[in-house]
Parts: sequence; C-alpha cells; structure tokens
Amino acid sequence: MNPMQTHIQQLTRRHFFNQGSHLLGGAALATLLRQEQASAARVVRSKPTHFPAKAKHIIYLHMVGGPPQMDLYDYKPVMNDWYDKDLPESVRNGQRLTTMTSGQKRFPIAPSKYKFAQHGKSGMWVSELLPWTSKMVDDMVFLRTMNTEAINHEPAITYMQTGNQVTGRPCLGAWSSYGLGSANDDLPTFVVLVAKPTNTEQVQAISARLWSSGYLPGEHAGVSFRSGGDPILYINNPPGVPSEVRRKTLDGLKSLNELTQQQLGDPETDTRIQQYELAYRMQSSVPELTNLADEPKSTRELYGDSIDKPGSFGHTVLLARRMVERGVRFVQIYHNNWDTHANVAGRLPDQCRDVDQPCYGLIQDLKQRGLFDDTIVIWGGEFGRTIYSQGGLSHENYGRDHHPRCFTMWVAGGGFKGGTIYGETDDFSYNIVKDPVHIRDFHATVLNQLGFDHQRLTFKVQGLDSRLTGVEPARVIKELLA
Repeated sequence: MNPMQTHIQQLTRRHFFNQGSHLLGGAALATLLRQEQASAARVVRSKPTHFPAKAKHIIYLHMVGGPPQMDLYDYKPVMNDWYDKDLPESVRNGQRLTTMTSGQKRFPIAPSKYKFAQHGKSGMWVSELLPWTSKMVDDMVFLRTMNTEAINHEPAITYMQTGNQVTGRPCLGAWSSYGLGSANDDLPTFVVLVAKPTNTEQVQAISARLWSSGYLPGEHAGVSFRSGGDPILYINNPPGVPSEVRRKTLDGLKSLNELTQQQLGDPETDTRIQQYELAYRMQSSVPELTNLADEPKSTRELYGDSIDKPGSFGHTVLLARRMVERGVRFVQIYHNNWDTHANVAGRLPDQCRDVDQPCYGLIQDLKQRGLFDDTIVIWGGEFGRTIYSQGGLSHENYGRDHHPRCFTMWVAGGGFKGGTIYGETDDFSYNIVKDPVHIRDFHATVLNQLGFDHQRLTFKVQGLDSRLTGVEPARVIKELLA
C-alpha cells in the first residue's frame, strides 16, 4: 500500500480535527463571505464589459410571422412589368419551398400594390403604409439583406432569438442580462411583453421557450408581463394576507432554501431565493411602473390613441420606455399576425397601423429623454416573404409564402449610424447581391454595442465554452456603427 494512504487511514478522529480545525474555519468563513457577496450583488449587480459599451439597454420589437419586405422597405418597381409571370427558375435556383406552396403549379409574380417614396437625407424607400416611420429614416439603420436557413416559424423565431434553431439555448435577452447584470434591484433585468394585434386573422403560437435562460442561470430568463389584469400573476398578496404575513412567509422559505443550498450547493437554489425577494420588491415597483396616468399629454400624443388600450402595441412600447428609464436592461415585445399567406391587402394595413406611430413615438420619446444614445431599438421578424403569390393573385390582393433568403430589419439608437442603408437584393427581392447579414453577424454586432466581444461572452456547458453566436464564423458589421 502507498505509505501516504497508510498514514491517512491511521489518523485518529481527534488528530484529524486538531489538524483540520483551520480548514473547517476557512470553509465556514468562505460560506459567510459568499453570503455577504450574494447580498451585495443583490444591491449592485452591474458587471464590467469587455470594452466601453455604446448601449446599456435594448428594446426588441419582434414582428411574429415575417413581414413582407417588398411591401414595406425593399422597393422593387421592376416587378410591375412581371405581374402574373412565373418566377424564373434561374432566380429560384432550386431553393427550398414550404409545403404550403411547393405543390403549386405556378409561382406568379405579385408586385407590391402599395406606393413607395424616398425619404430623408438617406433617400430610403418606404411604403405608404408607414407614414410615421418615413419621418425618421435618418435615425435608423436598414438591413435589407438579413438571411437565415430556417423556413418555418418555430425554428426561425428560435434561431433569431437564441442563435440556434434547436430550443433550449439562452436568448439574446438572457445573454444581455448575464453580461450586463442588473441596473435596478426592484425590477427584472429582462422583461417580455406580448402585444395584441388589432387583426387576429392568423396568429402564430409563441411560448416561454423564446425567452428562456437556457443553460444560463435561471435568474437571466425573461419575466413575462401580462397585457391585462395583474401584470404578473400572484405578485399581489391574496385577499386577507397582509404584507407582514407575506414577509414572514418569505423569510421562512428563504431559511429552508438556504438549508437546501448548504446541503446541495445548487446555484439554482440561490436563484430561487433571489427571485422570491425580487417578487416581493416588485409588489411596490410594478404598480408604479405600469400606471401611465403620470405621462404628459405631449408624450401620449407621440404614441397615438392606442396607448389607452392595455395590451396594444402602443401601450407596450410606452411601457418599454418606462422600463428602460428605470434600468431594465432588455425589453422584448412580440407583435403577432404578420404571417400573410393570403389577404395582404386586408391584413397588412392593420399591422402597419398598429406599429407605425408607436415606433415613431418611441424613438422620439427616447431622444427627448436622453435615452436614445444608449438604447438599441430593433424591429424585424424571423424571415421575409416571397415575391410570388401564394394562392390567388389579382392586382388588388395576393398572399406571400415564407422566404428565408433575404428580409429587412431596422435598428436605431445605441451607437448605430442613423441613415444607413445596408445590403442589396435582386430585382425579385429573392436573392442577396451585396453585403449579406446572417443572424450570427447581427447578434455579434448587437453584443459589440453592449461592450462584448461575442467570442469571449461565454458560459461553460458540458465542458465547452458556449456562446450566442455558436461556433460558425460571425463578424461585427462595422459599417453600421457610428
């Protein structure tokens, strides 16, 4: 037997405790220090970045379903000469189709029925459906060559939010929370709002998987605020339960959770303790946050009449401004019903009316309050739409199928160079001819503005340093930055 093993086995219990007393004291001290550090972290939890950040907050406006880029931002006048002609095979080039149009005998070209005009010093072409947006094009960066491999909604939205088509990864909001930390101890770092569209002809299913923390600690998951009733379920005390009873109950739960933490050392137990405490503090902070009565008339007029309808897009973006003003790092807003397989003429005007003036009001409001320079506003969907019609075609109405090869998004604030128009598509808005922007590039650029090198913002999972942009090449698009 090894002499060292023999010596260890022959140690008496008294000798062990005599020799190990300082070690046990050190372990106890380390435990106390961890508790003190956790307490301090709950007061100030902002974290250092890799380099000076241009932005501290993000408001991400996701248009669920995929807005048709050629009806809004990607002007293609040549298509008027192609009305009802078949999409050339040389343009499609054997690219994948969804099952909704793969069986069509024809792929007839459907030019946009909407008028376009150039606006601002940048000369950006914008559809007549977006009169308010057209007033602020010089504050915006237009990415006309976004592209993805995903062609169906669930994997495509997941890809856009998490950098991977497979569910279970952390989303951009969770990575922002993990990287930046909290700037307000009484509100969540990452909040999710689901706006109610005026038209509900064809809404897509979305779920909490999209705002999950994935393999990051649970505290970085998005907290979903409801559009009606109590903003957060069960945050208020039940009838007959005073605050002092709630406080005593939470203290008891905390003690039990601390015992579990000492026994198992699971970091998610610490997360549970912190989230209970945050929920208690939110009983005071959330009612004040969601009460819009103190907003001046001038601000209310910026966003339009819809802000008085709880759950409307206008109402949610005004809440988003109030959140970032109070230190919330990331606000994710979903607006549904952009999946225009048919009846573009009947649905698209409703969708645009929902978002047009509120987006304008949000940008102006952020500028007036000095928040625009350090807040990134993102607008876009999970993919684009086809230039050919799905189903029946007429000059007055048509439908469009999913199209991942190219679509338009816009970004404003947070150090992005306003008035920039980036990338070009072909005459059919079907293929990219200049400056493609993959989802990974977009994520890398956004993280850059938050002060992070996307290759260094990692979290170890099963022995690997995992990151939002994955293992494939991604680049920061410097041309978009001021």
